Amino acid sequence: MKQTLGVCYYPEQWPEEMWAEDAARMKAAGLTWVRIGEFAWSRMEPKPGDLQLDWLDRAIDVLGSTGLKVILGTPTATPPRWMLDKHPDMLARGENGQLRKFGSRRHYCFSHAGYREECKRIATILGKRYGRSPHIHAWQIDNEYGCHDTAVSYSEHAEAGFRDWLAQRYQSTDALNRAWGNVFWSMEYADFDEIDMPNLTVTEANPAHRLDFQRYSSDQVVAFNKVQTDALRPLTDAPLVHNYMCRILSFDHFKVAADLDIASWDSYPLGYLLDRLGSTEEMKQRYARQGDPDAQPLHHDLYRAVGKGRMWVMEQQPGPVNWASWNPAPLPGMTRLWAWEAFAHGAEVVSYFRWRQAPFGQEQHHAGLLRPDSADAPALHAAKSVSEELEAFGPIETAQAPVVVLFDYDASWIYDIQPQGEDFSYFLLVLDTYRALRRAGLSIDIAPVDGDLSGYNLIMAPGLAVMSDALKARLAAHEGTVIIGPRAAAKTEHGAIPIPLPPSLPGLDVTVALTESVQPGSSRQLTDSGAFIKWAEDLEGRAETVITREDGVPALVRSGGLHYLGGWPDAEGFDRIIRHACTEAGLAYHRLPEGFRLRDTKTHRFGFNYAPEPVTWNGETLQPGDVRWWPLDAQD
Repeated sequence: MKQTLGVCYYPEQWPEEMWAEDAARMKAAGLTWVRIGEFAWSRMEPKPGDLQLDWLDRAIDVLGSTGLKVILGTPTATPPRWMLDKHPDMLARGENGQLRKFGSRRHYCFSHAGYREECKRIATILGKRYGRSPHIHAWQIDNEYGCHDTAVSYSEHAEAGFRDWLAQRYQSTDALNRAWGNVFWSMEYADFDEIDMPNLTVTEANPAHRLDFQRYSSDQVVAFNKVQTDALRPLTDAPLVHNYMCRILSFDHFKVAADLDIASWDSYPLGYLLDRLGSTEEMKQRYARQGDPDAQPLHHDLYRAVGKGRMWVMEQQPGPVNWASWNPAPLPGMTRLWAWEAFAHGAEVVSYFRWRQAPFGQEQHHAGLLRPDSADAPALHAAKSVSEELEAFGPIETAQAPVVVLFDYDASWIYDIQPQGEDFSYFLLVLDTYRALRRAGLSIDIAPVDGDLSGYNLIMAPGLAVMSDALKARLAAHEGTVIIGPRAAAKTEHGAIPIPLPPSLPGLDVTVALTESVQPGSSRQLTDSGAFIKWAEDLEGRAETVITREDGVPALVRSGGLHYLGGWPDAEGFDRIIRHACTEAGLAYHRLPEGFRLRDTKTHRFGFNYAPEPVTWNGETLQPGDVRWWPLDAQD
């Protein structure tokens, strides 16, 4: 498939006489796709039942007639004010019990059945009108599920839905009491209607209670999405897409994607570096205008897995954003680099947000491809350059990477509920694992715990809180190198400590006898080099020791290719472990220059320089923000 560029556009925000010129300029810039409609419900239906779609007909016709492929969004992330009059109880409540009011966006509770029906209704109306339009080439369902901490609601509708969900799951309160361990602190229930939501308790609520409420809330996102996909499926053959985000783990993206055709995500490298990634001050300074070298690629690979091989970037940062703590401009060349890295990781489309910077509203300081006065912004020239390069390069084909990292949303919820250390984060553990692999010059895939693992030289399974016997058996039988841990198989499905103690892996005689969180400034040193930070485990058993801590406790043990890692390594420790893994798996290990990264496709090796200084690789010098590629058959 040929890779292409797009842009997000809001015709309802601009005079109609501007549309044709905008469309012509988009086409001249080499853009192929244009996303519209996802925030326009008040213009589509200004009053209940008063459909005003003629303007949308004209906008689609203007854009499509220019040769642009339209992505039409369902407008359900921004219900109009009259919707609240019709459904005054549709608002979500935060964990503190406060209503999340009208006046912004995403002001709805996923559990509200009435609002779900309204979403089904508007999706059906749009599907009937535009489902067979030759100009509509994809549909976006809603917008950014979970953004602004909106996946979980503590409303009365969520409470009623949760009680019903629990009744169906457990069938009896006796079974629920056993599963949750409610004998502790006399928390036993006699009826499902006695069960509140796990907020506003004196001290922390039962972790099993919190975990099930998180699972219930995730299921509501899945059900909400399915209402709209079920409405659209009979009415269109165009693919259905949702745009996920960076480090939003409050619902199971794999389950939502089961009803979609493509996974897309919104990539804002500079804002995420400052506010989403737990970055050190050194990282924030060094990469302030480039973004974290590994965070965007991790999400590309994650969402390619979520999308069952199909991934887009629906929103790509074009310049300063408006929502981070500070909002620098990208280093020259970075908007080109970000696009090419997305394509190297399998993106079919990279779409910039937005076409023209808005001089009004909450996002007026968010840059676009045009300035508010319609003059070209710097990213427009970068888009033209990427479009021309794509045309010359031809289709980019992905290939299975030699390494896969397993990813599980349930694990994130469990460790958020009981981190046992203030800085313990499942996501950051996965990112550190991924980052170490990238530093070694490796290409990586992401897979769910039930994904196909055949053909991988190396499997990394960090922090999988719950591991089924079937998964353990699959990993133990894998013909390759497998590294499990730390903190893997540490919980039952109800969030309790399992007996026998973890990790209880077939064929690997090792037991986690003691766990501890390690505060900042402290560590558990490894012999020779490296250390454990944030998390450390005392391992017992007869498994072969590969690496030992300075206090004599095994740090990495093995039986054949199956390994268990008993702690969270620092960068030096991770590099040591990945070197060992590459040797065992028969993979080439490269110690890349700081900030330089590689990615292999089926035919080419791509190099990306995130560093603020030039780097030399393969006999060539790459300036900051530069991208190069070489035929794969010419690489070692």
